[in-house]
Amino acid sequence: MNEQQAIDRAEQIIGEAVDGMSPRPTLERMGNAPVGACLARDDHGPDERVQVTLIYKLTGVPGAQAQNLVRQARDAWLKKGYTYNTSGEVDWAGAFPTVYMRTEPDDFWMDAVTGVVDRAKGEGIASLKVTSPCFLPPGKASAGSAAADPAAFETAEADSPAARRALGHSSRIYDALGVGSVPPRTGEGLTTVRDEALAGVHHTWSTVPLSDEERTRAVARAETYFRGAGWNVRRLPAPEAAPALVAGHPEEHTVAQVAASPTGALRVAVTTPFDGPASADV
Repeated sequence: MNEQQAIDRAEQIIGEAVDGMSPRPTLERMGNAPVGACLARDDHGPDERVQVTLIYKLTGVPGAQAQNLVRQARDAWLKKGYTYNTSGEVDWAGAFPTVYMRTEPDDFWMDAVTGVVDRAKGEGIASLKVTSPCFLPPGKASAGSAAADPAAFETAEADSPAARRALGHSSRIYDALGVGSVPPRTGEGLTTVRDEALAGVHHTWSTVPLSDEERTRAVARAETYFRGAGWNVRRLPAPEAAPALVAGHPEEHTVAQVAASPTGALRVAVTTPFDGPASADV
């Protein structure tokens, strides 16, 4: 796929949502640069891919029709065979009811959202967004071709103090999640990370694919573990079905992240500096 093909497909998906709408809205394009850096990669590796994002505001209809337009977009996409990214349950009484969906098999992600303008009158605004899969721009040979420090992702020695510390934390996170793991994929495992701000060990791994409910419960168990062990924990903004959190160890400056992956699994990443305590049981 190239940039124009991605834009054309995104426009087609928008059109599929709007063509049968009643009343028929006017599409107002939001933003001038639809092509940006790839945000879909979840293994923190170098990446020169890009992706297209198109956002349209639906105007020219009564504000009270905003929720109705979002429902119509959802129904049109379902008729095309597209699927929910979440359970499909939407809190239509909330401030910003949103439908998250994806196309199959080409994996464009889209959402239809409505926001309240005047709650007393039941009026709001609606918008549609479509995001393409990541793809390489012209002249790039592979998704891992970005110029980087040759040592940035070198294999780490598993018996070093930092590696033992990272593996120890990963083991305790695994126990807290309470779900199975899968063999390391490309980009996962134990690596040495070096850049201007950090020299340390990075360990990444993934769970088995989980249902929305299983992911939510597993992340809640991880959060309980982190807080009980004295980590500083912050929930990351994400759809309810794609929970994510980051935790920092206040003494050794280790950072751990647990986040939903596009595969339906949870992805765990632990990064610890070389100069932390030698014991893996802090």
